[in-house]
Amino acid sequence: MKTEILTAVKEGAILFDGAIGTQLQARGLAIGSSPESWNRLHPDLVASVHRTYLQAGAQVLTTNTFGGSPHKLFTDGVEGDPEEINRLAAAIAREAAGDQAWVAGSIGPTGTMLMMGEVGEEEILEGFLCQARGLATGGADLIVIETMSDLTEALLALKAARTVCDLPVFVSLTFSPGQRGYRTLMGVDVSQAAAALAKAGAAVMGCNCGTGIDDAIHIVREIAVSWKGPVLAEPNAGLPQLIDGKTSYQETPEKMAARLPELIGAGAVFVGGCCGTTPDHIRAFHHQLKGEV
Repeated sequence: MKTEILTAVKEGAILFDGAIGTQLQARGLAIGSSPESWNRLHPDLVASVHRTYLQAGAQVLTTNTFGGSPHKLFTDGVEGDPEEINRLAAAIAREAAGDQAWVAGSIGPTGTMLMMGEVGEEEILEGFLCQARGLATGGADLIVIETMSDLTEALLALKAARTVCDLPVFVSLTFSPGQRGYRTLMGVDVSQAAAALAKAGAAVMGCNCGTGIDDAIHIVREIAVSWKGPVLAEPNAGLPQLIDGKTSYQETPEKMAARLPELIGAGAVFVGGCCGTTPDHIRAFHHQLKGEV
């Protein structure tokens, strides 16, 4: 892209893509298999997902590396050098994006419980350093640390990204509603997370996954109170439901797109979708942003 993303957003909301794993499953990835394995095995199919989102109007394509940390890859039985797997994923997205979209290098949770002492912080940090190097080398324009429920793990990923590259780092946590308001699984509220991320140097704070766009609007409002920088929001298409033996998400593209102005009005300047969202959702978001509804 000709403009750095944090500069471009001053001209208006920027649209991320939607879910990747389910799109790969629609192309033949077995449920329970690692999406990241396809960066080596089926790069053409990974690229096709990126191109479909680009055609739908996405301005940011997210790499197929949500589970790309060395620890998660090992747990999932993915063979190969973790840094190279991340580099390849970024290169696939970079080629698909061309000069039409930015590439966000995705870093997700490792799947370990730091508070339980399953793995030490230094080991987790080393893994994130490896992942961030691969993403930066492969051509990512930014790093997005996403779906984090453990603030400590998110901060380790942020530290790793800021150590190995000078790309802007977006950090998105998953907050759920409860009797004490919106909190992460580990009990951290929005203001606590905002303070920690600001101190650690995150460029953008966000929320993703969760229950759907209605809660995302409320969470973004809370973020806007405590966070002085840009905000990212990528809600699920509702909670997953098992219907006729298949996982289904009930928030339609039309329903989510209709609420998009409220999400932006609450303070989100980067928007997209998480679990259950499809190219149809992103296309509907694109039309809404362009005033074509």
